[in-house]
Amino acid sequence: MHNATRLDNRFIALKAEQRPALVTYIAAGDPDLETSLEILKGLPAAGADIIELGMPFSDPMADGPVIQKATQRALEGGQNMARTLEMVHAFRQQDTQTPLVLMGYYNPIFRYGVERFLEDAARAGVDGLIVVDLPPEHDAELCLPAREHGIACIRLATPTTDSQRLTRVLENASGFLYCVSVNGITGGLAPALSDVEGMVGRLRQHSHLPIAVGFGIRSAAQAAAIGHFSDAVVVGSALVERIESADTRSGAVEAVHGLVRELAEGVRRVR
Repeated sequence: MHNATRLDNRFIALKAEQRPALVTYIAAGDPDLETSLEILKGLPAAGADIIELGMPFSDPMADGPVIQKATQRALEGGQNMARTLEMVHAFRQQDTQTPLVLMGYYNPIFRYGVERFLEDAARAGVDGLIVVDLPPEHDAELCLPAREHGIACIRLATPTTDSQRLTRVLENASGFLYCVSVNGITGGLAPALSDVEGMVGRLRQHSHLPIAVGFGIRSAAQAAAIGHFSDAVVVGSALVERIESADTRSGAVEAVHGLVRELAEGVRRVR
């Protein structure tokens, strides 16, 4: 048995509370490094149970316009992989418990150097990776080495993933499963609840990992509804929109933390 990770411990604790985790996504460096770090540091107090931090990349294919623009703002502000890892390190100086997962694409990791990236990520305090464009056929490139560094390889399952494919997808998965509730890009249409519930049920037949549902969740009511049958609810685009529409940097910080507080109340109502 492996040592319990921050992710394991968080899901165990929430199971005891009989509620789902609130997983929040922001893009590292959006709208700038300083503001982004302030938002990141305040997420746990606002009610985030697990944090996904986006690794900005110039060609984010699976992301909708909201997250694409966030990535663009971050890159224009000089955000790069080294700065993203520094953000994680700074976050860990004050929070040693909240699981933090890096999400993005393989190219920036590859360019940074896989082994160097994994060493630096483990040292900074990264708990998991969601790399959306690296299929299980390439597990030897990143997923298996990540495991050696104690970093979970979190897999995406979509409505089009059939049973045969799912077996392959789940082979080296760890941490939790990310159930993409709709076909298409992030921040799109809200999914039909019964469809998502059916999909989560199907995933549970294939894996014992906690299941997080994301894509299209924008409100506390939606978070509560999906939290009734999932282990975690992921909110990204709705938070990133708050950054985009804020007039000031302090306004962006407050707007994100305010929405996280609302969402946290939503998932706590599930009990």
